[in-house]
Amino acid sequence: MKGFKFMRRMGKLRNSDTAESGADVQQSHNFDHDSTHFHQEKGTRRFRRSWILGAVGLVLLTTVLIGAEKKYVAANTETYYQVLVKGKEIGKLNDQAQLNQLYDKKQQEYQDKYPDSTMVLQTEGITIKQEKAYKPEVDSEATLNKLDGMLKAYAVGVQLMVDGKAVGIVKDQETANAVLEGVKNHYVPQTEVATASKLTRTAASSSSAAKAKAAKQVESVKISEEVSIVPVKTDPNKVLDVKEAVKTLTDGKEAPLLYTVQEGDTISGIAKRFEITQKEIYSNNPDVKELTLKIGDTLKLKVPQPDVTVVTVEQVSEQVVTEPEVIVRKSDQLPAGKSKVVRPGQTGLKEMQYRLTKKNGMVVQEEWLGQTVIKSSLPEVVYRGTKVVGEGTGMFSWPVSGATLTSSFGERWSRAHKGLDMVSGNRSIKASDAGTVIFAGVKSGYGNVVIVDHRNGYETYYGHLNSISVSTGQRLEQGAKIGVMGNTGRSTGTHLHFEIRKNGTAVNPMKYLR
Repeated sequence: MKGFKFMRRMGKLRNSDTAESGADVQQSHNFDHDSTHFHQEKGTRRFRRSWILGAVGLVLLTTVLIGAEKKYVAANTETYYQVLVKGKEIGKLNDQAQLNQLYDKKQQEYQDKYPDSTMVLQTEGITIKQEKAYKPEVDSEATLNKLDGMLKAYAVGVQLMVDGKAVGIVKDQETANAVLEGVKNHYVPQTEVATASKLTRTAASSSSAAKAKAAKQVESVKISEEVSIVPVKTDPNKVLDVKEAVKTLTDGKEAPLLYTVQEGDTISGIAKRFEITQKEIYSNNPDVKELTLKIGDTLKLKVPQPDVTVVTVEQVSEQVVTEPEVIVRKSDQLPAGKSKVVRPGQTGLKEMQYRLTKKNGMVVQEEWLGQTVIKSSLPEVVYRGTKVVGEGTGMFSWPVSGATLTSSFGERWSRAHKGLDMVSGNRSIKASDAGTVIFAGVKSGYGNVVIVDHRNGYETYYGHLNSISVSTGQRLEQGAKIGVMGNTGRSTGTHLHFEIRKNGTAVNPMKYLR
């Protein structure tokens, strides 16, 4: 047992020694390892330092290269201008001023081409955008040529509107005003307004009438329709000058017209008034005949109808030669019914004043304003045998008191009128001279009419009467009541139609009335 313990103790001791020896060996091994690690770590530090230095160098080199590249790119970067039409690029320009120069050139080209219009270049939708790029490909000439072919221009002007209807375009407001004045002057010649040039006609029959002296004075000129001016953009070819615009407004367009026949109208007179041929009138109205034309008949015409209506009011002074008064003295030395002129008479001269209202040059209303005796006539003295009741003296008095003329005698203002139309507050009609009633009744065109034969070559007609106070065959003294003024027959209102006929031919009553 003791031996066993001893053996065990000895083993421990060996183990202990072995442990110590192993410790020493381990310590020695650890030293060697540390030495090797030291050398390895030192090498690693050297390598790391070298790598870092290399990396830094590489970075520095890269930085230098990048900086150089940037400088190169910057040195070769150019500014250009992108030209777009409605958002789509059509090309590039080197300089924005090139576009403005093109605009100025095209503007001048259009203005030179249309000198009578104010031209405006259309640049809407054209935009320019500044850009930068490295060595951009810019062809300014090609871009400008392309844009040149695309640029258009329009004219600015004013539209003439008549009652809301567009009738023509002119350059500006000043031109429009000149056009309207030109339209007015078309119906009132400037010579009439400025110089009041005279024109007259004698009161002889229309076949032998000779012109004397008369004057026109314009009271007012106006356009009936509402005329307005509206600014517009337009094709320069549609802009009218003053002459063209006046012609457009005064000529009008040909259109159908229903014309109502008035007193004194003839086919030739209507044709002349509307500047058409008689053949055209007959062609459009096959049932119409000159001799059967009646007041109130409707004619189908096709005539130019102007877009505007110019209403003029003129005072017209017309000189009329007056026939001498005949002074009859009874003589029992002459057979009854016989006469002898012992002193020839001399004609006189008087001036008649009228106010005419016209529409586009055609008379629509005529008003007699009065008369002035310029030269008195010298009466003719006649010796005549025993006076016979019913035989006229050749001296005619007004058939109504306080008469106002509404239409005068003769071929006047495109109308043929065989007598005078007159109105008065006193509607009683009197015999203008002594004579015998040869007709009292209804006659075509005249309605109720009385015809008096004065037994000296003269007859008087009293038409459109409301009632007749005499009968056929009745002898009348001058001033005897004939009837009452009316509106019968082809009449346009209550008035008296009065005629004097000499040997069957209508003469101007103003030559004889006292």
